[in-house]
Amino acid sequence: MDLEKYCEGDISKKDCLELFEDTENFFNILKCADNLRREIVGDVVSYIVNRNINFTNICVGDCKFCAFRVSEKDKNAYFLDIDEIAKRALEAKKLGCTEVCIQGGLHPIVDTNFQIEILKKVHDITKPYGDIHIHAFSPMEIKFGAENAGLDIKEALKMLKENGLNTMPGTAAEILDDEIRSELCPTKLSTKEWVKVVKTAHKVGIKTTSTMMYGHIEEYKHMVNHLFILKEIQEETGGFTEFVPLSFMHKLAPIYYEGRARGGATGLEDLKVYAISRILFKDLIKNIQVSWVKLGFKMAQIGLKCGANDFGGTLMEENISKSAGAEHGVYVSVDEIKDMISRIGRIPKERNTVYEFLE
Repeated sequence: MDLEKYCEGDISKKDCLELFEDTENFFNILKCADNLRREIVGDVVSYIVNRNINFTNICVGDCKFCAFRVSEKDKNAYFLDIDEIAKRALEAKKLGCTEVCIQGGLHPIVDTNFQIEILKKVHDITKPYGDIHIHAFSPMEIKFGAENAGLDIKEALKMLKENGLNTMPGTAAEILDDEIRSELCPTKLSTKEWVKVVKTAHKVGIKTTSTMMYGHIEEYKHMVNHLFILKEIQEETGGFTEFVPLSFMHKLAPIYYEGRARGGATGLEDLKVYAISRILFKDLIKNIQVSWVKLGFKMAQIGLKCGANDFGGTLMEENISKSAGAEHGVYVSVDEIKDMISRIGRIPKERNTVYEFLE
């Protein structure tokens, strides 16, 4: 295997698949990715001070990997009102957060107008304190809200942007392959629909993250196709701020409980995803984030030596991964983040949502 060729130029789907399937050059692949990371972004590891607000766990969806969703009648169901969402955003601002990430289940009453009311209230309450960046609503939430409001996707996104939607999480992607999605998330938007929402967001001026959830029923070929879809979108729009690999949390996920999915990715697969995504994207998607909630702190540190350059955020509350069995907590302090980064010989720097470093 000519790793030098892969590190220097574009690689094909065939090359990418070979990297995933290779068992003999594992450490060389990780080293190649780490060298690329150093050339592209240097030794700085960025992080963000943010808070997640998952405003409802009531959802009409039927995702087989989700242990967060409940019905309206469930004793554990909750639905935060808009004042409570705004109150939590203000608390976050006062604690030094630059971003709130707002997402929720697909509650029947949620539409684009409801989403706009959240945006307005959060900006109104935080503006006297300098305002806060709102990173909110997955592509699935955008589609669901638009349909409930009788709007097309572009119209809904324009309205959301005009009312203060700053950026969007590129979640609900899981694996962008309709055969996989038909089993994993049968009522969720299709691959084509996900791509349409994301491209439209980029074109109306809303940047997004990009994600991939792996370690369940997919094969390497599906992961490769997914990564190339992200690459093609970025080449067209330039709208992705980062790539965030999401290792499947299996313990409480229905599809695993029913014996239809494997028990998450191996540690070797986690590291390969970071490394191969760096080798594929190079500086096209410059920032690759480790998910400490899913990996744990020590594996996240190792991921930062395998092509990744961002540690993610403080979060403060993270109910979706926790519901699926994640065991690594829902909050980490800035001091802890800086210490973990410094102890692996890297330089911690706070950033905002669009990767501008803060003083």
